[in-house]
Amino acid sequence: MFITLLKTIILGIVEGITEWLPISSTGHLIIFQKILNLGMSKSFVSMFDVVIQLGAIMAVVVIYFRKLWPFHTSKNAPSKTQFSNPQTEGAAGSFQKFADRYIYMDRIVLWLKIIVSVIPAIIIGFPLNDWMDEHLYNPQVVSAMLIIYGILFILIENRNKNKDPRVSKISRISFKDALFIGIFQCLAMVPGTSRSGATIIGGILIGLSRTTAAEYTFYLAIPTMLGASVLKLAKFGLAFTALEAAVLLLGSVVSFVVSIFVIKFLMNYIRRHDFKVFGWYRIVLGVIVILLGIAGAI
Repeated sequence: MFITLLKTIILGIVEGITEWLPISSTGHLIIFQKILNLGMSKSFVSMFDVVIQLGAIMAVVVIYFRKLWPFHTSKNAPSKTQFSNPQTEGAAGSFQKFADRYIYMDRIVLWLKIIVSVIPAIIIGFPLNDWMDEHLYNPQVVSAMLIIYGILFILIENRNKNKDPRVSKISRISFKDALFIGIFQCLAMVPGTSRSGATIIGGILIGLSRTTAAEYTFYLAIPTMLGASVLKLAKFGLAFTALEAAVLLLGSVVSFVVSIFVIKFLMNYIRRHDFKVFGWYRIVLGVIVILLGIAGAI
């Protein structure tokens, strides 16, 4: 049991690091699962690799709570209305009065944009979830996606060198931008792609700055990863053994703690650097995965 829990800690660290860096958390977990071998059922391991992300989600909630929580008390109400066309009568007037007193409307708008970004994953992801699990969770696909997206990061950064971004603030992201980012997120259903990598690449391609694309990616992770985790739990069921429950809880807690540090590191890093280092890392790791596959190690 001790060895299993030690392996779980390692996997939690891997998840916490790779979930937010654009290097594919699922791809890394597949590789480490092959190497470490938890010695648990295939169905549990498949569920664990997704649900462990709940810990990483909580790190986003904790760090960005003040930017995301849409409600406030009447004591914190703004002195001026938040609406460009104030109404004083009827249902519109009543709603605006209530909103000014208790709601940050800019955050409500942000959540509406996040919902728009999630829609493509709901339409495409749910129907293909089982097929993806059965056919694409293997080292060959992971290595290919690691290398392809590594090359894309390098090419896109070279193309955008010395270009000024069109959008440098989260509030400037339009609903159209949100939809396009959501479409790019669907690419991450293929293991080895990286959810954060796909959405960051998509954001940069449509004109978002690196920091804006990364921060929006963190926000988008909350409903996306929560939905994926609920889907996996529903499929697996809630009849855990004591060891399974301990492994799932420990992995999630470790991924939460590690994610706190990684998110802060990434945001500080990309204020001064581009993503090319992650592109090179992906290429090197992809080659290593190919060699391990040839050697029969994974």
